[in-house]
Amino acid sequence: MGSLFRSEEMALCQLFLQSEAAYACVSELGELGLVQFRDLNPDVNAFQRKFVNEVRRCDEMERKLRYLEKEIKKDGIPMLDTGESPEAPQPREMIDLEATFEKLENELREVNQNAEALKRNFLELTELKHILRKTQVFFDEQEGGVNQTTESMTRALITDEARTAGASMGPVQLGFVAGVILRERLPAFERMLWRACRGNVFLRQAMIETPLEDPTNGDQVHKSVFIIFFQGDQLKTRVKKICEGFRATLYPCPEAPADRREMAMGVMTRIEDLNTVLGQTQDHRHRVLVAAAKNLKNWFVKVRKIKAIYHTLNLFNLDVTQKCLIAECWVPLLDIETIQLALRRGTERSGSSVPPILNRMQTFENPPTYNRTNKFTKAFQALIDAYGVASYREMNPAPYTIITFPFLFAVMFGDLGHGAIMALFGLWMIRKEKGLAAQKTDNEIWNIFFGGRYIIFLMGVFSMYTGLIYNDIFSKSLNIFGSHWHLSYNKSTVMENKFLQLSPNGDYEGAPYPFGMDPIWQVAGANKIIFHNAYKMKISIIFGVIHMIFGVVMSWHNHTYFRNRISLLYEFIPQLVFLLLLFFYMVLLMFIKWIKFAATNKKPYSEVCAPSILITFIDMVLFNKPKPPPKDCETYMFIGQHFIQVLFVLVAVGCIPVMLLAKPLLIMQARKQANEEVQPIAGATSDAEAGGVSNGGSHGGVGGHEEEEELSEIFIHQSIHTIEYVLGSVSHTASYLRLWALSLAHAQLAEVLWTMVLSIGLKQEGPVGGIVLTCVFAFWAILTVGILVLMEGLSAFLHTLRLHWVEFQSKFYKGQGYAFQPFSFDAIIENGAAAAEE
Repeated sequence: MGSLFRSEEMALCQLFLQSEAAYACVSELGELGLVQFRDLNPDVNAFQRKFVNEVRRCDEMERKLRYLEKEIKKDGIPMLDTGESPEAPQPREMIDLEATFEKLENELREVNQNAEALKRNFLELTELKHILRKTQVFFDEQEGGVNQTTESMTRALITDEARTAGASMGPVQLGFVAGVILRERLPAFERMLWRACRGNVFLRQAMIETPLEDPTNGDQVHKSVFIIFFQGDQLKTRVKKICEGFRATLYPCPEAPADRREMAMGVMTRIEDLNTVLGQTQDHRHRVLVAAAKNLKNWFVKVRKIKAIYHTLNLFNLDVTQKCLIAECWVPLLDIETIQLALRRGTERSGSSVPPILNRMQTFENPPTYNRTNKFTKAFQALIDAYGVASYREMNPAPYTIITFPFLFAVMFGDLGHGAIMALFGLWMIRKEKGLAAQKTDNEIWNIFFGGRYIIFLMGVFSMYTGLIYNDIFSKSLNIFGSHWHLSYNKSTVMENKFLQLSPNGDYEGAPYPFGMDPIWQVAGANKIIFHNAYKMKISIIFGVIHMIFGVVMSWHNHTYFRNRISLLYEFIPQLVFLLLLFFYMVLLMFIKWIKFAATNKKPYSEVCAPSILITFIDMVLFNKPKPPPKDCETYMFIGQHFIQVLFVLVAVGCIPVMLLAKPLLIMQARKQANEEVQPIAGATSDAEAGGVSNGGSHGGVGGHEEEEELSEIFIHQSIHTIEYVLGSVSHTASYLRLWALSLAHAQLAEVLWTMVLSIGLKQEGPVGGIVLTCVFAFWAILTVGILVLMEGLSAFLHTLRLHWVEFQSKFYKGQGYAFQPFSFDAIIENGAAAAEE
């Protein structure tokens, strides 16, 4: 149980491995995931390390696998994922894997190149088919239309002088070119032709209705067929250059109709043949990819494991004989035997006869922090680590957070209905966690919800409990035990009077309600909020003070564990006394007031005589005597109250200089004595006592060793901590009033939604009322889930997180450590898969 409340004890070990057994031993340690290796070659360039060639080979294999993966995803082929993790292959198997990946890549690239060439030919033939079809429509007009069209184009394309000269030279011959261009480039292409050729060309164009596939990237593009008539070689050259500039493709188009028909028949025949070849090529590509998809996940795992092993081996040192690898690593003390067994298995697998050696080392370095977690405690530990990783062997707040976090959340979110929605959502994720975990998604919000499924479930369950205490379910109450109030209100009074008030002096029978709140408070319109405010405000202060006291008590465990006598005597005790004598005394006054003062009591303990706790506390701190009470009322709640209050304030104020000066003065005295003598005297303070929290001492063979702080820095730090604690005690106590504020806001929002939305549908009658109620209920349900469960739940979650990080953990938790990051195949593969998806 010690590891639950503190991080694991760690040891720095030195590992000696034979060169032939190093790979297998590191592989076994990677499967175990309990060893964090240190880099023994920090000054060596990454490209100059021993196993850099093997790492490069693994990078090349990963590149080929990513290429295969991209092609598989492009075809929409599902990849087989059994969820099993194959073992790391032996070094000799790398050659077989490289050959397999090389063969697959070359075959796939060859198939893709052939398919691209065939698709390019298919595109050209398809475009030529459309050109022959569209131009045939142009040339095959009605009888006589050809001559008329030719004469009109001739008149449009030649000047008067040319016409006069042409009359003597015979008929004018027009040339033409035909081609295909992207549809979006056609307007600019037409303008450029007109300007460059000065209007001496004639352009006809027609759209291709079906989109064509680009063989380069597989995108669908829209194109148009065009034909350009011109006169002379000069215009012909200019037109071709413009077509080349706009990346238009020109195709030969015969002038004679018979030649065009013959060419069209040949094109159709070639297209059919190409379709057959393309289908066979695509089938072959599909078969290759399907075969690769069955093993791709396992291949990725194997390559990443090989790469991780060689990357880890690059952290090792070679001895002078070049036959032994030396490593340094952090390991948990409890797992040393397990690690030794794994090393033995690796040695047996490699066939080496020399056993590995694992030696513990003495060091002054701070060990990493390792908190064992499971799927239940992992999310709560993540909340703590988000604030800061615990120092080595420091008290871990996570076990206590499992209870206090959902409870404080529930105080703000207390509603039986809303809590049930949250609990059912969390329970659904817990029941389906295996299937949901297998469905990896890039949705970050969903990943956060799924990672915190146990937190959500506990928050919902605790909210149901506090909802029962508040007797609040969707802003209404449950009438389980009846009511302990006797009222003479009739139905019309209850339905019409908005200012109903419960008078405890006449209507209350005096017996406590069995569980939670009396449901009659739901109809008390006048003093309902006053009653709830007083109740929730006081319990917020009570929970807050108890929570802070518990945090201070946690610091006692840190001081005693690290044998920090000065901090224990002159920090912990004054802090606890200060908190108890002022704020816990205020809590006791609340309980005394609840017990002694009631509306049914006769004076001097009646409700009229009940003093204000806040005014009493202010008078206590300022040494003011309370104001005279009403007639026949007692001035104080108990005998000797004034003397006790003055004594408490004096002792609490006296604790401040102790917290401020005692520790720095004692450290200064201890250093002075140490300087006067050759060796420190037997009773002098140790480094752990002088420097605060030591990281280990005699635990686990690891000692803390830090340079001595300057005395001025010690005084400054102690002053800051003292001022922060004294002023923080006041502000932190007030900060817990957020429990009351958010609880009140949540209840009021729920009541507003009920009154202004759902009650409208409930008041409707008849068949129309059923339709209206259905629509109104749907709207109310959406607002309830969206605002009250999601938004209010997020707000309460963040406020609860702040109460734990600032008000609770600041009393004992430093969070100045660094996390234990073992060499683990599972973590490497998970991170590699996440990086690949991104």
